[in-house]
Amino acid sequence: MNSSILLQDSLLLIWNNRNSTERLALMEKIYSSDIQFYESDNSEPFVGLESINNLIQKLQQDWAPDFEFVLTETPKSNHNTQHISWKLGSPDQTVATGSDVAIIENEKIKALYLFLNN
Repeated sequence: MNSSILLQDSLLLIWNNRNSTERLALMEKIYSSDIQFYESDNSEPFVGLESINNLIQKLQQDWAPDFEFVLTETPKSNHNTQHISWKLGSPDQTVATGSDVAIIENEKIKALYLFLNN
């Protein structure tokens, strides 16, 4: 896998996927098995594929069927760190914007950090 697009694939292929079985299979290719996802500075990280898959499932239950993540700028890489900016919503309504930063190790995402703008 081309590690320079791992974070893009994480957002567009995993977080937009509403099938938990397909999502988990993709996660195994993109994430380290012991990945840590830091949702906020005030919470403990979600650790491991199942934990993150369950989180995505829970979040998606509150989203309208046409909600998806869309990139708002070209992803950036610097050695083992990647950055991506995005918006979440439907084509005519944005409900959240933010960015993700990923730490890459052995060509998989080892740690994922969320930064919400609103």
